[in-house]
Amino acid sequence: MRKSDLIPIGEMARRTGLSVSAIRFYEDKGLVEPVRSAGNQRRFLRSDIRRVSFIRIAQQLGLTLGEIQAEFAKLPYGRTPTARDWKVISTSIRRVLDERIAELQRTRDRLDGCIGCGCLSLKKCALYNADDHLAAKGPGPRQLLAD
Repeated sequence: MRKSDLIPIGEMARRTGLSVSAIRFYEDKGLVEPVRSAGNQRRFLRSDIRRVSFIRIAQQLGLTLGEIQAEFAKLPYGRTPTARDWKVISTSIRRVLDERIAELQRTRDRLDGCIGCGCLSLKKCALYNADDHLAAKGPGPRQLLAD
């Protein structure tokens, strides 16, 4: 590894648009792993710019840090991921996103009517939830929960 392959945390922050503390947080969560210089300063691989950028995008898409970490386990460490590496991740994330989109569409389509909360306080509840039959399926908005 060449010295030019490593960048300090400030440069990582500048390149990714994140604060230094956010990058340290991701480090604490095991999402990035800096190398330490002789003076014990953090140095990141240039390929970590893509990893941190991916974290930002994935979080905006609603993925949890645990889900992101599981996807990162599929990537090689120590080299810039290839298009094939990212394709593996994008295929997996596409499935998660499709499930979330379907859930959002169900919610959108039912939100004007009954949300299946079991409240029986609206006149429509007698139609959608006669005799509070949804209560047997558990608490909360049963018609919209995807379990």
